[in-house]
Amino acid sequence: MNLIFIILDSFRQDHISFYNHGSVVFDDVPACKTPNIDRFAQDCVVFENAYPCGLPTIPVRCELMTGQYTLPYRPWEPLTPREVTVAEILRREGYVCGLISDTYHYRAPGMNFHRGFHAYRWIRGQEYDPYVSSPSRRRVDDYANANYPEVWRSRVHQFLANTDDFTDEADWFSAKVVAEAVEWLEKNRVHKKVFLWVDSFDPHEPWDPPEGFDTYTDHGYAGSRLILPMGGPVEEWATPEEVRYIRGLYAGEASFVDHCLGTLFARLKEHGYYDDSLIILLSDHGHPLADHGKFLKGTDRMYSELLKLPFMVRLPDGLRGRRTDALVQFPDVLPTVLEILSLGNNIGSMHGKSFLRILTGEAEAHRDATITGYYDGVERCIRDREWSYVQRPKDEPDELYNLRIDPGERCNLIDESPGEAKRLASKFGNYFKRQEGRVVKGIQGKYELASGSLR
Repeated sequence: MNLIFIILDSFRQDHISFYNHGSVVFDDVPACKTPNIDRFAQDCVVFENAYPCGLPTIPVRCELMTGQYTLPYRPWEPLTPREVTVAEILRREGYVCGLISDTYHYRAPGMNFHRGFHAYRWIRGQEYDPYVSSPSRRRVDDYANANYPEVWRSRVHQFLANTDDFTDEADWFSAKVVAEAVEWLEKNRVHKKVFLWVDSFDPHEPWDPPEGFDTYTDHGYAGSRLILPMGGPVEEWATPEEVRYIRGLYAGEASFVDHCLGTLFARLKEHGYYDDSLIILLSDHGHPLADHGKFLKGTDRMYSELLKLPFMVRLPDGLRGRRTDALVQFPDVLPTVLEILSLGNNIGSMHGKSFLRILTGEAEAHRDATITGYYDGVERCIRDREWSYVQRPKDEPDELYNLRIDPGERCNLIDESPGEAKRLASKFGNYFKRQEGRVVKGIQGKYELASGSLR
């Protein structure tokens, strides 16, 4: 049995039609269309409640690759020599392992997440990857408004410089990732067992979809093309028209990723991988689009727009279209994969627990509750299938939402239902809370602290 991981960065669950039945997410932005992922979902066990534990990008991938928790003890940092990864495990079992990614944090000096792979290919230039040093031929003012400070303008400029020569749809990052993945799969079909980790940074910001995928934006909009939104309270830097436009760019980016995946799925079928592979499609997390007043990820944004993500598992026998609301967390993924591959004797020391019985339909529940947070953030979100409890700093009120009657998390019920908050809080002890006085390393400036100041 072959193994194929398809990881999409920052893809919100509610922007996949299969999950929300094609409904609009924002009243002023058309519903995002994802026909290729929707068709793939028909052949999958689709999870409604799969959650990361430690955020963001790099801690999440460490959980997926090792089956270990990263919260509360592992910040954004390189893979350590002590960690054992899925590639290292499968390599010893005779798998030929490949990694294809434009997620540029992987290839940053010393990160070492390619360890154990027989082949790895980096697609350069995403976000503000220091790829091009010559000035962009485009004006930053066309992509930033007057409220953007110099640090943000320089980030926009780097992305523009990286992508100045994009002219054809095939130049865009998602298309390049898929093209490289298809080539690797075709050439390695001669091997008995292959493992491919396909990691697309899109639809992570900046959101600059190619022509034909900007149909979600208001064509009467006359402002700057704000491809890289800032954090902080949105009313301090963007107008309602700009917010609507940015949301449309995100939907266009997500739609383009789906379009590119259509090619990947077609090639998987053409070369027989669709029938003899375990295929897993997921996102590392969602992305706030000012749902609660801010764009971007942040330690204080413990809501569904960040936490709810797509997670789909296709077994080789193709169990069709079954959905489950069982709670799982990312450390559970690798133990499950290894058990499916008849390698379950490797999982004894992993934090995660296999949810194979959920996939086979032998069980309907896996975890009682999940916990999510950032290493250096005080906030923690503890959830079950009905309630979401957000632990805030001592000087701020905690929050409690009933996800079934209030999926948008607008009505804080912490005073009306303190018993539910206490019940959820009891699921995880002080071990998972941030220990004051720790030194935070390697945060990379990728998200915001609760105060809103950029790291």
